[in-house]
Amino acid sequence: MRNFCLSALITFFTLHLKAQTPSALPWGEATSPKYEVRAVWLTVINGLDWPSSSNQDAQKRELTQILDKYQQAGINTVLLQSRVRATTIYPSAYEPWEGGFSGTPGKAPAYDPLQFCIDECHRRGMECHAWVVTIPIGKWDKIGAQQLRKKQPKLVKRIGEDAFLDPENPLTATYLANICREITRNYDIDGIHLDYIRYPEQWRIKVSRAKGRENITAIVRAIRAAVKSEKPWVKLSCSPIGKHDDLTRYRAGGWNARTAVCQDAQEWLRLGLMDQLYPMMYFQGDNFYPFAIDWQEKSYGRTVVPGLGIYFLDPREGRWTLDIVQREMNVCRQLGLGHCYFRSRFFTDNVKGLYDFCQRFDASPALVPPMTWEGRPRPTAPTAISLNGGNTLSWSGATDRSGAPGLTYNVYASEDYPVNTDKAENLMAARLSVTSIKVPQSSVNYAVTAMDRYGQESPAAQLLINAGPVYSAPLIARSDGRPIALPQQSSVLDADFIIVETMLGQSVAILPYSPTLDISRLPDGMYQLRSLGRKGRNHRIGFFAKKTPRNT
Repeated sequence: MRNFCLSALITFFTLHLKAQTPSALPWGEATSPKYEVRAVWLTVINGLDWPSSSNQDAQKRELTQILDKYQQAGINTVLLQSRVRATTIYPSAYEPWEGGFSGTPGKAPAYDPLQFCIDECHRRGMECHAWVVTIPIGKWDKIGAQQLRKKQPKLVKRIGEDAFLDPENPLTATYLANICREITRNYDIDGIHLDYIRYPEQWRIKVSRAKGRENITAIVRAIRAAVKSEKPWVKLSCSPIGKHDDLTRYRAGGWNARTAVCQDAQEWLRLGLMDQLYPMMYFQGDNFYPFAIDWQEKSYGRTVVPGLGIYFLDPREGRWTLDIVQREMNVCRQLGLGHCYFRSRFFTDNVKGLYDFCQRFDASPALVPPMTWEGRPRPTAPTAISLNGGNTLSWSGATDRSGAPGLTYNVYASEDYPVNTDKAENLMAARLSVTSIKVPQSSVNYAVTAMDRYGQESPAAQLLINAGPVYSAPLIARSDGRPIALPQQSSVLDADFIIVETMLGQSVAILPYSPTLDISRLPDGMYQLRSLGRKGRNHRIGFFAKKTPRNT
């Protein structure tokens, strides 16, 4: 039955997508879900994404600007390269400093980049995962490999000009587990993300493939035990080769995770060794969709987030057009998978309009799927919720029962009462670390849930504002998909343009002023409108909620 379902899905998506033109795939085609990982790989090696200079004040400003752009585009997970090539971006007892932050390899900067990024991510309601490059340790004569060769000479193997940890030496598992334990113990990290957790492609594998897979799995087991013994809520993930293995109808072309490099990632999901996977699916067409379905079918209830090769949009890297990425994101969403961008600079630089598209595609907030497999009790609901001063929603009284410190909160809004917190379109703000938020002075109803570090939500505390069925807001009263009537320029606003924003201030669209505003392509949810006048003045002119009628 599984093979039949897989074949049917592959046939459907292959025929369906080949028949599409870019114009037939509007950004709102796939409904935005409540739970979805939206991630970015933030690379620090050679300053590819960050930092662009050794000036440390400039580095901080640059990172906050990058994270602001992530937040405005709906990103909820940042994978920050923290162990680079046997060098680190934090003070380590095991390895020297990566040189890009101080300007000198091995020299410490005047601040802790990992701590700074964690704090800034959490301030914006995003998770921060420490990305750990495992087996490759850089050029043989570079500082990372040099120092590790002196400390652990039996662990290091040379292939050409490059150095690697030996995946066949049992002490490699202990060494990497200690690195990951160090990060987990010392930082309020949300995840440990393993890269290159496999045999290097340059390695001549002389053991059987079964033995090779045992060797890599032993490293994964050791790291998981180290991480979970410190903080069981910290997610363990990895980025396997994008094709797990050959499929019945589609071959992997000789490059796959399980057979080529002994990376048994789907087995790690089945055994519960991984909480998330980010397969590097830097392909298109028949090299993408069948293998995405295969990952989804063998996820075993865990979270799978395909990594998208957005770097191919850059003419210097490839010849992809934007519609290739649009289609892949739509299909991933239809399959219940997340999406992760490789890598940050191509995303924030808006190559071929990608960032603009992603702002619209992910205009509504989404939560990271909860780690229900850990079997922890949910938090209790807030016991006090109120609307103060007309536009400040406050709450208190929730209790964490999971044993992990640090509750966050999600806010929902709807015309209906009680507010349905299972509906993605009602999610207004996610992963707040504060217990109050400014909301529209309107007659919608509100609900607040507490969320623990495992991503589990409490029951909702409900606040009844309006028992009637009609939504109203300053100046604007339309809530279906029909055009909104705007106030006349002469009487209320001096506007050349209208800015549509989510309730978190994420810009969705900037449109020339007209007496009516077409909202038909917006996802369901709550929005605010701002005017942009001739002198550059920006004024909020009202709120609206789009709720598409559904056939019953």
